[in-house]
Amino acid sequence: MSWSRGFLIGLLSAAWLLRSGRGDQQPPETAAQRCFCQVSGYLDDCTCDVETIDRFNNYRLFPRLQKLLESDYFRYYKVNLKRPCPFWSDINQCGRRDCAVKPCQSDEVPDGIKSASYKYSEEANLLEECEQAERLGAVDESLSEETQKAVLQWAKHDDSSDNFCEADDIQSPDAEYVDLLLNPERYTGYKGPDAWKIWNVIYEENCFKPQTIKRPLNPLAASQGEFFTLLNALCPERSLFFFLLSWLEASVNIFISSFFLETWLEKKWGHNITEFQQRFDGILTEGEGPRRLKNLYFLYLIELRALSKVLPFFERPDFQLFTGNKIQDAENKMLLLEILHEIKSFPLHFDENSFFAGDKKEAHKLKEDFRLHFRNISRIMDCVGCLKCRLWGKLQTQGLGTALKILFSEKLIANMPESGPSYEFHLTRQEIVSLLNAFGRISTSVKELENFRNLLQNIH
Repeated sequence: MSWSRGFLIGLLSAAWLLRSGRGDQQPPETAAQRCFCQVSGYLDDCTCDVETIDRFNNYRLFPRLQKLLESDYFRYYKVNLKRPCPFWSDINQCGRRDCAVKPCQSDEVPDGIKSASYKYSEEANLLEECEQAERLGAVDESLSEETQKAVLQWAKHDDSSDNFCEADDIQSPDAEYVDLLLNPERYTGYKGPDAWKIWNVIYEENCFKPQTIKRPLNPLAASQGEFFTLLNALCPERSLFFFLLSWLEASVNIFISSFFLETWLEKKWGHNITEFQQRFDGILTEGEGPRRLKNLYFLYLIELRALSKVLPFFERPDFQLFTGNKIQDAENKMLLLEILHEIKSFPLHFDENSFFAGDKKEAHKLKEDFRLHFRNISRIMDCVGCLKCRLWGKLQTQGLGTALKILFSEKLIANMPESGPSYEFHLTRQEIVSLLNAFGRISTSVKELENFRNLLQNIH
């Protein structure tokens, strides 16, 4: 750490102590203490503690989850990165090479993935007819009665109030498959006002909050703390929406700090301690950074809860992770079920029933507002000027939206038939891939916190 940075931190530390009236106390001695001072013990309004989550994620879940996400079914994601921004036209496209996304060539994607985008792959003939009918935009009377029924039911579902995201039209000629392993989420150099504008619009225009509460444009500004403190006064459902976004932003910042470009010539990526401190140090952020890190665990618990709830859908014998490779597909389904049963066994799950549980009329309105606001946020991802950031932004918002859809569909999941198509509740392949990959991002973030804790332990 340079002398000037050390002086700055010392000066801010003294100011923080004077403001809090505790000038006789010494500030935390290590950088690890300054960043992680709140990342321990029980989470607010939750029976779960940070240490239990760390052990469960880092040693029981993370290794198997990473293996699953490296499989063909989960590494290929179809996305339209050419959709115009629906909110403004003056997008400054990032021209850096690391901002670019390399789409797959047609022969690189397994045939099974390209030909069967739905989840009931054993009904291949039915599905091909359904997809053809959907492309035509109408139900062909020459199709079988069962096929017509499936088309109408799935179309009705896709337009229903269960969806929390505005998904890409994967039949569009602009939609392309992307290999997520070859286009990993990491530092791209996309930053500054253009990047801040995205998050600012998300918080300012698409959340439940009084107009008098304004978020600082610079996400690293210390006055962010005042912004989030004011949000605590909102009702739990409205504050949950804010903190879902805050937790997602924290996870993105951890990835930027964890996979940072160390040298341009050698293209070496690694942990950037300075970047991490700028975003999470308790002194540099006036106490807000450690709170963001602790809140990240709430997002982890919400997505973990959704995965435990959706287990019956994946256990159905008709469901396959279909790529065309029968042996690999069977092994991957077995691994997925092992992971989901492990998640089901987690003893301290988030209780989503505490939200939207008051007056039925008001609860319904809040839930609908929640859904519409989140759908709008999924549209904002088309305004991101960095294509790689846009890719992962779209995937993670769709993944979180799918998790919310699951949490609000408990009765529909419970009433699914044991076999055959589930018309009331189903997940498309896009939703499945985004759900697991989004949770993989959060799981990796939690794992990286352990790495940063160790790296910062001896830094002052």
